[in-house]
Amino acid sequence: MSKKALIFGINGQDGSYLAELLIEKGYEVHGAVRRASQEPKNLENIAHILPQIKLHSADLLDQSSLNAAVSGANPDEVYNLAAQSHVAVSFKQPEATANITGLGLLRILEAVRSYNCKTKVYQASSSEMFGDVAEEPQTEQTELRARSPYGAAKIFAHHIAKVYRESYGMFVSCGILFNHESSRRGLNFVTRKITDHVARQALGLTKAPLELGNLDARRDWGHASDYVLAMWLMLQQDKPDDYVIASGETHTVREFVEATYSALEIPVPIEWHGRGTNEVGLVGMGLGNGATLEHLNKLLETFGSPKFYQGCRVDPVVVVDEKFYRPADVNTLTGDYSKAKRVLGWEPKISFKGLVEMMVESDLNLLKAK
Repeated sequence: MSKKALIFGINGQDGSYLAELLIEKGYEVHGAVRRASQEPKNLENIAHILPQIKLHSADLLDQSSLNAAVSGANPDEVYNLAAQSHVAVSFKQPEATANITGLGLLRILEAVRSYNCKTKVYQASSSEMFGDVAEEPQTEQTELRARSPYGAAKIFAHHIAKVYRESYGMFVSCGILFNHESSRRGLNFVTRKITDHVARQALGLTKAPLELGNLDARRDWGHASDYVLAMWLMLQQDKPDDYVIASGETHTVREFVEATYSALEIPVPIEWHGRGTNEVGLVGMGLGNGATLEHLNKLLETFGSPKFYQGCRVDPVVVVDEKFYRPADVNTLTGDYSKAKRVLGWEPKISFKGLVEMMVESDLNLLKAK
């Protein structure tokens, strides 16, 4: 008999990749989605597999709906991937973030405990819990020092998972996932915001510059499809535990921008001028770096023919706006995934460069199709 899995947040980036993985492994897949999110536009990530999954209406704010979803699915495994997961939004909606992202897991655990204590549970913890990092790189033992309501809510959920594990003998494993992206990431996240906007610039759909906040923020970026495999592996172990899931290398937002422009069909060199909120990214013609005149002409064709100064386009294609800065930011995050490699046999397969190239290609194709 095939295993059954219930995924909270199945229509999100991680949920959709996890659903695909579990279907491939022969699972009967159930998904819990808020009633308001069951419109076709909110199910785009799973539209291609909808006939293979069963959806349940459930809301992390409503205990009775969670109880019904768990009893209705009768799962062997439960994956909690639902949350208010945007860090910047958490500063504007701290109470809602705490209630959904923190207390949401508590309600799921209560539903599972009441129905079947033997059901295995995966909790999506976050590298944002490390906040003002106490050490580099971060491991499962690193002190948790959140710098946002989102990070603080995740800490509560992380600790309550341990409480239920130790108090009731429940199998609850936490994946401390570092930043993981894909073409299914929402446009309100900085990585997808970058690839979408640059693709629009390259296709001539916008002349507006890409507006960003802190370009110096460093993150450990991987691909979501790699990371959902780690989630599944955690629930195949004999004992529950916590695992850092990461790539082990960091890049600044500035480097992500550069990699995005470099991934275009006509690679665009970006040169930076100014500092802080006055920093801008200009299209550098790159003739001094061995670029051909043909390459220069292609750049001019793509980005128009504005004024140039010292070999750079004067009109910036990237600008910094203070409104995108957070009240308190996490400067750098670097994950040590050695435990996951040793115990789970897991390690990332898709490189940072490969991740960016896949996202750029997807956004270009999506915009061309429209």
